[in-house]
Amino acid sequence: MLNIKNLNKTYPNGTQALNNVNLTLEKGMFGLLGPNGAGKSSLMRTIATLQLADTGTIEFDGIDVFNQPEELRKVLGYLPQDFGVYPKVSAEMMLNHIAKVKGITNATERKGYVADLLQKVNLYKFRNRNLGDYSGGMRQRFGIAQALLGNPKLIIVDEPTAGLDPLERNRFHNLLSELGENAVVILSTHIVDDVTNLCKNMAVFNEGKILVQGNPQELSDTLDGKVFKKQIEKSELAEIETEYTVLSSYLRGGQFYVNIYNDTNPGNGFETFNNNLEDFYFYSINKKEEPQTATT
Repeated sequence: MLNIKNLNKTYPNGTQALNNVNLTLEKGMFGLLGPNGAGKSSLMRTIATLQLADTGTIEFDGIDVFNQPEELRKVLGYLPQDFGVYPKVSAEMMLNHIAKVKGITNATERKGYVADLLQKVNLYKFRNRNLGDYSGGMRQRFGIAQALLGNPKLIIVDEPTAGLDPLERNRFHNLLSELGENAVVILSTHIVDDVTNLCKNMAVFNEGKILVQGNPQELSDTLDGKVFKKQIEKSELAEIETEYTVLSSYLRGGQFYVNIYNDTNPGNGFETFNNNLEDFYFYSINKKEEPQTATT
């Protein structure tokens, strides 16, 4: 179990990256959903012992993260949003080295373990290619593989599907789903579909704060009958924004649409439809009311 209590962090330039963050996470997939710049990466780095908070505590299975960082690192798998690679080293050689550092000392066992990981992330046939020659998507898959070395009990993945094509994303989703059966897995992302597909529990995070936490479907259901859409001309958007709470505007089939939140059907050409987690996400980061929590 991961317990985060009253976590605060302000950088020297005055930016408050974390604002009284409180979370308790059990085994399974947890989605941290928020826009770029929301502070998600700051939270991930703090949990991963890469920076200290100003105040607050983090504990994982009896480990005091701030006072026992080396103990946490033994059970941690971390894929940061941006990571470097040794360009002249092959994927197999690099993973073999990391596995040895992680304590897998038997050479035969280590070779088989590394091969299995490379198969899981679809890099086995490129195992002897230097990392510097990998495409962006291939490097991301390598990062996923190194994060999984040592069967970690706490896995943090920060924007993991960035740069992956749809087939790779599906493969990664399946892999993460398996991992969530035996570990606490935190998926930090701005991609709503990743959370919808993978997570039974989630939080919307913005401006360093947890805005709302709960089950994705239950959170989405709170807006049933209160989200309406309309096809409009793009030039009409500014006027609509002055009259209604606009959640999003987008193109579908070359036509321009707007989604709004309203307690009742406003008429005027708007129609109700089956809202989803994306609508709730936009509602959460734009609304001014106090945070709410759905029952999980």
